[in-house]
Amino acid sequence: MKKNIWKPIAIVSLCLLLIVSACYGFGVGYNDNKAENAAETQTVSAEALSLWNDEAAAKTELIEYVKTVTTEGSADFIPVENRIAVFDLDGTLACETDPVYFDHCILKYRVLDDPEYKDKASDFEKEVAADIVKWIETGESPDDLMVRHGQAVASAFSGLTPEEFVNYVSDFANTPANGYNNMTKAEAFYKPMLEVIDLLEQNDFTVYIVSGTDRFIVRGLIEASPLELPANQIIGSDESMVATDQGDTDGMDYVFDADDQLVMGGEFLIKNLDMNKVTVIQQEIGVQPVLAFGNSGSDFSMAQYALNDNPYKSKAFMLCCDDTERENGNPEKAEKMVKSCEENGYTAISMKNDWKTIYGDNVTRK
Repeated sequence: MKKNIWKPIAIVSLCLLLIVSACYGFGVGYNDNKAENAAETQTVSAEALSLWNDEAAAKTELIEYVKTVTTEGSADFIPVENRIAVFDLDGTLACETDPVYFDHCILKYRVLDDPEYKDKASDFEKEVAADIVKWIETGESPDDLMVRHGQAVASAFSGLTPEEFVNYVSDFANTPANGYNNMTKAEAFYKPMLEVIDLLEQNDFTVYIVSGTDRFIVRGLIEASPLELPANQIIGSDESMVATDQGDTDGMDYVFDADDQLVMGGEFLIKNLDMNKVTVIQQEIGVQPVLAFGNSGSDFSMAQYALNDNPYKSKAFMLCCDDTERENGNPEKAEKMVKSCEENGYTAISMKNDWKTIYGDNVTRK
């Protein structure tokens, strides 16, 4: 009997056709999928940085940068794992002084006004709080206040669990802002800068806060704020932590057990400013950032670290506090920052000229 060899060939051909159709699409369906994929690779929407004025040079520069480094095939393409952006907090993302730094305000409240703690405060803590009051009244602070303040924060919150500390800060952050109407301390974040973070996260950047403020104070503030950022992307000044039953036993000689809780240890370890920001970025992130945002000389080391000897295209932006109507601006300080930007290759951001709003149109200064 003669075998029909054409039937197996036809079956194989049909199978191949089905495989090709499944892999590559067919007809109109293929074109639709291609269009959808093209839309998914669009890096920057037309609405990006909508709270920035169109003529703002910093807006144009940042958007073009993001487009360039996220476009595959671009000479400046940056792999996702290297898209690291670091931000200072006070004066860069949020109100810096109202009337002084947020972490100074909370220590003053803890030591002088908190009915559950003020009678327990040490003489040292009261001295530091008194210096803060003097700073508020005169506008001048002692040169050593930053470190002494860190020491006082560590001791004043000693014994609290991390959760208790964060919740305490969040409760304080939800109180009204001192110098503004229609805003809490937690809401005092610059809306145009929140748009920057949204833009970066939408394009697969990992955003870190690298602040001189105590790490747990930053966590508590962020917890209550409009900014959503996980705790492991928040870096700040540090204090010791111990187990509740550890006492004076060294951590190398103690084993955490089922009866223990982790609590604040009361010892100030490091103020995360200037060169310390560079060190901690390498220790905790382990990747050189390609973007750095700051607002003062204490952020310059972080900016230089992003710019110098970087294998990828990098930029540094500095905010200039030049708005005296919508914010607690300081034109003299802002002018110095503009000059520093010109000298160091940073991009200056003018709060006054580059932003349509700062906190929202319903927020006004008292």
